[in-house]
Amino acid sequence: MLSVFYREDGKILLTQNVGSFGGFKLEDVVWIDLVQPTGQEKRLVEAFLGTEIQSRAQAEEIESSSRYFETDDVIFANTNFLTPGPDEYGEQAVSFTIVGETLTTLREVPLRSFTELQRRMQVNPRQYPSGFSVFTSILDQRVDLDADMIELLSKEISQYARRINEEETIDQELLIDISQMQENTMVVRENVVDKQRLISNLMRSSKVPRSLENRLNVLLQDISSLLSHTNFCFERLEYLQDTVVGLINLEQNKIMKILAVVSVFLMPPTLIVGFYGMNVRLPMIAADDPNANIWNWLIILGLMVLSCGVVWFLFRRKKLL
Repeated sequence: MLSVFYREDGKILLTQNVGSFGGFKLEDVVWIDLVQPTGQEKRLVEAFLGTEIQSRAQAEEIESSSRYFETDDVIFANTNFLTPGPDEYGEQAVSFTIVGETLTTLREVPLRSFTELQRRMQVNPRQYPSGFSVFTSILDQRVDLDADMIELLSKEISQYARRINEEETIDQELLIDISQMQENTMVVRENVVDKQRLISNLMRSSKVPRSLENRLNVLLQDISSLLSHTNFCFERLEYLQDTVVGLINLEQNKIMKILAVVSVFLMPPTLIVGFYGMNVRLPMIAADDPNANIWNWLIILGLMVLSCGVVWFLFRRKKLL
């Protein structure tokens, strides 16, 4: 899909007519937005701009030197936009190309930052005199959304902390959830750092209007505070992870302690039963007594209870129970 935002009579209008490029001058077009463009749409835009638009593979390049570079007439920039999912965050590559003062964006999926900005541009056209101001506004919107994601992460971390403090079920599933939260926090942090690098490169460019310098400085300050917040979130998650591991270990130690105590309690009775179960003449057993079987059973049972009592007394005395 192709969307062209152009100036006319002090307004910013939108057209999606592929054949309309012939009636535009480059300086009249503020923004060209390409969403999953066809080959024809991409070739028309390239012919209008007089330069090639980066491919998806180039937009997803992770090398810092390929994320931003300039020529004499063109600025090429690439960054990733986060899309929240049910369990983890996805990254969508977006390519920016600025020729003169015309911005061209290339993306594969609809993004909230772009949709909101397109609506604002038509309502307040004076705030977007050039493609650079549109580019800065996109980054501003994106930083705000990243801040919302970090705030949401912080609330989820607080919920996990509350679950632990309220002594809810602490098991392997909770530990896996915390690990996934750590992964999401790292993804958000990497995405914010990518924006920081991009804005720093823009500020060093001689092509960017000096009127946008203050806005870019404010964005860098916002990003610095977001990085501090993500570091704090990650430290909280590490603390929660250590707490959960410690509680799981304590629970396992309790189980092992119970098993050990039960085993020790049963050792003396087992010894007595094994001793009197031998097929030999044993002491304290009267063979000529008609009630010998009953008395023998009572004697052995008493010895077993006595042995358990001795073990219990020793454990209590050593404060093991």
